[in-house]
Amino acid sequence: MTDASNTTHAASAPSNRAERIRKAALILAAVAVLLFAGLWFVNRNLENTDDAFIESNVVLISPRVGGFVTHVAVVDNQWVKAGDLLAEIDPRDYDIKVKEAEANLAASQARHGATRQDLAVTTTVSRATIGQASNALDSARALEEQSQALSNAAEAQAQLTAADVARYQALFDKDEISHQRLDQAIAAQRAAAAQWDAAKRAIVSAGAQVKQAQAKLDEARSGPRQVALKEAQAAGGLASVAQARAALEQAQLDLFHTRLVAPVEGRVTRKALDLGQLVQSGPAVMAIVYGDPWVLANFKETQLRRMHVGQSVDITVDAFPNHPFKGHVDSIQSGTGSRFSLLPAENATGNYVKVVQRVPVKIVFDEKPETIRALVPGMSVEPKVNLSIAPK
Repeated sequence: MTDASNTTHAASAPSNRAERIRKAALILAAVAVLLFAGLWFVNRNLENTDDAFIESNVVLISPRVGGFVTHVAVVDNQWVKAGDLLAEIDPRDYDIKVKEAEANLAASQARHGATRQDLAVTTTVSRATIGQASNALDSARALEEQSQALSNAAEAQAQLTAADVARYQALFDKDEISHQRLDQAIAAQRAAAAQWDAAKRAIVSAGAQVKQAQAKLDEARSGPRQVALKEAQAAGGLASVAQARAALEQAQLDLFHTRLVAPVEGRVTRKALDLGQLVQSGPAVMAIVYGDPWVLANFKETQLRRMHVGQSVDITVDAFPNHPFKGHVDSIQSGTGSRFSLLPAENATGNYVKVVQRVPVKIVFDEKPETIRALVPGMSVEPKVNLSIAPK
């Protein structure tokens, strides 16, 4: 009896172990299902990516003029305020150019002043000359008219005395007048004829004076053309003064640009400037990182179905893993990253392989500025966008 029970107990032991293993496996499977279900439930409204980095505003500092660096006032990673001196380029060459431009401006102003005085004198003389010539012409014409009137009177007198001589001669032939009276008439005729000749010569002289006066008036009327020429010269002088003034302003601006100053408040980075270095205008010699940083996250296009502006974001920065940050979606770029790359893909040629594209999403921190000041461009982050929260 004892042997039979022992045999039965030994046969049931393996089946009990198998039952326990099966139950443990079912329990583990149920726990795994519940765990995965819980994870899915928790993460079903979250979208995250590890293709995300810190971005910030960066201004490149480039010299506007070339020369040797005589002073460097900052070091790498130094905090500067707007207007602080960063470096200085040797200003002596540019100071000389300013003095030269000042001298050129003074000379141009002097020449322009002389031209304006010449214009004023020419204008005054021209007007006076025209007036005098016009008056002289009027006088000559009046004299001509007077000479013509005197000639007409002398002609009439000559004709009258000639008629008197003819009558007196007839009377003398009849012995009705004395020879003396005839001689008086003949003398009067000769005098009248002489006056008439003189009057005709006066007309010729007056006509010559009229022509001379007309020529002088025509010459005087050329004065406005001379005035116009002087006005053109004055305008050219004014343009020369403006050009010299512009050159002076440019020289002063170049002198001003020998001092490199900070345009914004921020931190100096990538300083590539040393004392005595020869710099050229154009290439950047340092940069300033300024303003509040933000996150640029490249999400897959399939992750954007429920993503909207204003949704909250949990941000983990690799450099500060124990310091979670809060933010929100600020904007979603209107185009994929590859579309705006330096060499965008040309899908219309060759064999096409579909690749899931990524779209940059800008995420702004909700933290205080002093909390996120330690975040610098290029740091790796992992944002998690909460899709269950409706955008504001």
